[in-house]
Formats: sequence, C-alpha cells, structure tokens
Amino acid sequence: MMVNVLLTGSPGVGKTTVVRKVISRLPGSVGGFYTEEMLESGKRVGFRIRTVDGMAGVLAHKKSHGTYFVEDDRTEYRINLRDLEDIGVKSIIDAVESDDVVVIDEIGRMELFSDHFRDAVSHAFDSGKTVFASISKYGGSFEEELKMREGNRVFEVTADNRDSLPDVVLQALKG
Repeated sequence: MMVNVLLTGSPGVGKTTVVRKVISRLPGSVGGFYTEEMLESGKRVGFRIRTVDGMAGVLAHKKSHGTYFVEDDRTEYRINLRDLEDIGVKSIIDAVESDDVVVIDEIGRMELFSDHFRDAVSHAFDSGKTVFASISKYGGSFEEELKMREGNRVFEVTADNRDSLPDVVLQALKG
C-alpha cells in the first residue's frame, strides 16, 4: 500500500531540514520542490523555492513585486506567483509524471494563494504516487482534508524529535 507522509510543526522548527535530509537518502527517483529562507543581515526577508534537481526562484520576498500579499507573524511578504507556478507547480506535475516520490515543501498559506498550486497538490495526492510534503500546522480546510486522508501519515516536527525524525520518516515511506 502506498503511504504519503506529511510533516507539520511550528514555523522555523526544522520541517525543511527534515525534508532535505530525507530526500537525500530516498531510493528511486525523487522530484518536486522545497523552500529555503532568504536572509539579509541574519533576518528573514523571504523564501526561495528550489526544485530537487536544482532550479530555483523566489517564492516570496518583502520587496518582491508579486500579485498578492500574505501576512506573517513577524513581517509581510509579497508572493511571486510566477515562480511558484513556473517552478513549484511544474515540478509537482513533472514528478507525478516521471518520479517515484513527489516532494512538496510546503503546503501553506503562501503557496495556496495559487489555484494552480492547489490543483497540482490535489493531483499529486490523487495520482497514486508517494507524496512527501510539509504542511501548515494551523491550516484551513484544504490542509486539514489532506492531513485526514486515508493512507497519509502525519508527523509533527519538534525541537526534540527533528534530529531523529528523518529515520522515522524513511521507515514510514517504505510502507
């Protein structure tokens, strides 16, 4: 039986770090994307989106000229829908077509400003492929429905378990 794994947890707890450690050890072909913080003088100013095969763009930035704004607890970012869709959405669709595991880091409020992103995520979860994703801890109905789907295992990343969690996730992905 195919198992999907979703990581949740508070912002900054290390979800992406766990994602990157797991995908570096996964057997078979892996596609999709993960996010990275963009820092200036030690302060977060945005988020980069990077595909597993290395293509990168800006997901959100304080100075970006995106279409929508999203509020963060600490600051305000503009969403770059073009990079989200041209890089992130495309990487999900490509991974569903040709890879064993589809990585989506993250399914959250910034990404869900794009209907194309939401559709690609639904397509991935409906595809029968293994999906490994991070997802907002406190999301809306879309995120909650994904967490509750049959065949999905949800792990909360905490400061206490983030170092040992990659091994647990790898075991879960093996079914």
